[in-house]
Formats: sequence, C-alpha cells, structure tokens
Amino acid sequence: MRTVGVEEELLLVDPVTGAPRALASEVLDRLTKCAVEGDGVPAGVFARELQGQQLEFGTRPQSGMEELGAEIVRWRRVAARHAREAGAALAALATSPLPARPAVNVSHRYQWMEEQFGLTTQEQLTCGCHVHVSVASDDEGVAVVDRIQPWLPVLTALSANSPYWQGTDTLYGSYRSRVWGRWPMSGPTAFFGSAERYHAQVDAMVTSGVVRDRGMIYFDARLSHRYPTVEIRVADVCLEATTTVLVACLARALVETAARDWRSGHEPLRHGVGLLRLAAWRGARSGLDGDLLHPLTMRPAPAQAVTAALLDHLREALDDSGDLAWARKTTAELLARGNGARIQRALYAHTGSLGDVVAACVRHTLGERQLRYPAGERTHPTPST
Repeated sequence: MRTVGVEEELLLVDPVTGAPRALASEVLDRLTKCAVEGDGVPAGVFARELQGQQLEFGTRPQSGMEELGAEIVRWRRVAARHAREAGAALAALATSPLPARPAVNVSHRYQWMEEQFGLTTQEQLTCGCHVHVSVASDDEGVAVVDRIQPWLPVLTALSANSPYWQGTDTLYGSYRSRVWGRWPMSGPTAFFGSAERYHAQVDAMVTSGVVRDRGMIYFDARLSHRYPTVEIRVADVCLEATTTVLVACLARALVETAARDWRSGHEPLRHGVGLLRLAAWRGARSGLDGDLLHPLTMRPAPAQAVTAALLDHLREALDDSGDLAWARKTTAELLARGNGARIQRALYAHTGSLGDVVAACVRHTLGERQLRYPAGERTHPTPST
C-alpha cells in the first residue's frame, strides 16, 4: 500500500486578541530543546516557515489513515503546548481573519525571496497542507501528475478554510489559494508525458533565474525534490484534523488510481491549463457552498455532485485500501457540517467578532472525537465540532 505523509502549516496567534504573533523562533527553540533532551519530539518534525507567525510540522510516512490522524492530532497538541509557553495560541487557519503584518523570517533563502518577489513575499502569510504520496519512480510520478490535475480543485474545495483576509470577508472559501497563486511558479501544469520532459521544464525554470532552486517549483502537484513522492499542494490547512485525514486519504487514492490508469494505457484528460486554472479558481471561490467545475466535463455542477464523482472515480482504490466506507461517510459529514470556511462564517454570524472566531478556531484545532468505520472495525481520530 502506498504511504502518505502530511505537512501542515499552522498560525501562531495572540491568545487574547487573536491577531497573529511572530513567535515561531521562540516556539521552535522550545521544541528543539525537547528533541535534544529526548522529550518525545523527534528532530525534524517541526520547522520554520516563511513568516514568523507560522509553524510547520511533518508526519512520518504512514500506511493507515488511523495512524496518520493520530500523528496529526499529536503534533498539533505538542505545538500548541509549546506555543502557550511562548505566549501564543495555535490555530489551523489558512489565513488570518484579523488584520496582520507578516514578519519574514531571517534566512538567506527568505531574504532572497523578499528581494526577488517584493510584496508577494511580504504579504504571503498563508498556511497550506501538503500531502506526499509514495511513487515507485519519476516516470510513475509524472504520469500521476498528468492525470490528477482536473481533480485537484475538489481537494481545494473540501479543505477551504480561508474566507477572511485582513479583516474582510473575501467571498472566497479558499482565499489562501488566490494569494498563493501570486507566485509565478505556482498553479496547474500542462501535460508532460514523461519524466524527462518534466525535469527539462523544471531545469529551465531554475536556469531562468526567477526561482532559486527546485524547492521553489510550486506546481499544484509536483515530484518532491526531497522524497520519492508526488506532493499535492492545493489544500488549505484544515480547521479540523478529520478533514486533513480525508484530504490525505483522497490524495492517496488519486495517486493510486492515476498510476493504475497509466499502467493500463489510459490517456489522461487534457483540458488545457486555461480550463484547469478556471477550475482551480472555481474551487477556491465556491468551496463547498456553490458550483464547482466537473473534472470530466469542465461544466458547472453542484459541489455535492462533484464530490460524488470524485468518490466514484476513486472507488476501486479506496476499496482496496479499506478506506471506501470511511471516506464516503466522512465526506457526507463534511458536506453537511461544512468546511473551515463555512464554520468560520457561521461563527462570525453568531458572535460578530473576528477575534471570537479565532478563539473558537483555536479550540477546533485541538479538538478530537472518535468516528468509527461503518463496519465498526476501525476508528479515526477526528476533532469535535
């Protein structure tokens, strides 16, 4: 079974006002001390991100969704504990609902980015969720990248958790993805056809001087430059850990389905980058509260119908991994309950305070309940609502 790992970027906020606080260095110092002293935090789990108001962690490669969920919950709680000791709270928010003044972390890489991209770098206080799925080779990985592109906006819609930007309702479910799209090396990609063509494109982008290295190739789906994985980068960090696990589960099934289609000689859908960009925009704009573009036809269809089409597309892979019943049940619950964007807007409608929205999201970030598979044989840790 393919392994899957998750990287989550989290927001550090003031525990009283909810405004972002640039305390990542202090929190990481505490986490590093724990790793050195053998306090159950392995070195390398937590990392610095672009802005001082962000903290990132990465899970180990996992084969089971239950184990992946448990690790996500664990590292969220560990990070929150050390954030509290440094004077901050931790929120799984893809953008700050309250006005923020991002503080770019000091490093040669980040300083280069600030000089190269200016305001794009300075304003890029966004938190995403990246899913790594193992592949057997670069050839398989590129075949996967070519075949999953039309389905990726559905993952954006499911994960959408960034309706507010600088204190304003953007009318988007995932405004993070629109801010992220300012990078010139981001977004959907045209058909590659082979690993050779993929690497030639990446090499040409690096040689252009616009990007510093292969780590700055921000395609929606790419070959990881560090691991033997396809890295899917379209999701917001999810308010609830259950949604993160669902996104990872569906991402793995997308990779497996695409790899099987490649081995069987099935050609990918070739909608063209223009249509793929429109589908990505639609997924970010609507989230789960409007039409999406159907991946097969690129025509508008209700979010419920498009997510049903995704599950049908992935049915065989999900069934083989033992995740089909859970994925169907959890997707149905997400559609009924709403993603992070819908929850944030409901909180604001109830309280009238973006500060209160952040405070409630801090609690959502750390919540946990147990949802059983319909067969009652396995459980997945999921946050309470």
